[in-house]
Amino acid sequence: MMLTWEVGKGGRLLLFIGGGGSWKSRPRKKYRGGMAMAGNPRSQNGTLRRKYRARLKAMNAECGICKGRLGPIHYDEKSIPANPLSFVVDEIRPISRYKEFGYESKRAAAEDWNNVQAAHYICNQEKGAKINYAGGGRTVNVQDGKW
Repeated sequence: MMLTWEVGKGGRLLLFIGGGGSWKSRPRKKYRGGMAMAGNPRSQNGTLRRKYRARLKAMNAECGICKGRLGPIHYDEKSIPANPLSFVVDEIRPISRYKEFGYESKRAAAEDWNNVQAAHYICNQEKGAKINYAGGGRTVNVQDGKW
């Protein structure tokens, strides 16, 4: 299969695939150092994010959202809906609203150590992009280890 490309009108990337003569257009991606940039600011600097996760785990902190009302965070479980008390990194000030808090970019908000806290999976899901959320929006019926 032969693949060639060129930039067409409106800045769209035109891909020519194979010998069939068909053109497919795709939106042009931003490139940095020959690689496409990731769209999620949390994953743009995975090394720093992993360090933050390890640091929060080592601190064995209580949930920053419910303040431990649902019990301790289960740091050893995978963060999925089936494990509502599992560990996730929560952004205190939502990165989607980075301009309100004086950050220059979403990535800067995601990488600020003062903007992260340990949280239960279920608490983080309930909080969403709210600020100063103290829980209590809906009843969460979680029995430790019996879900």
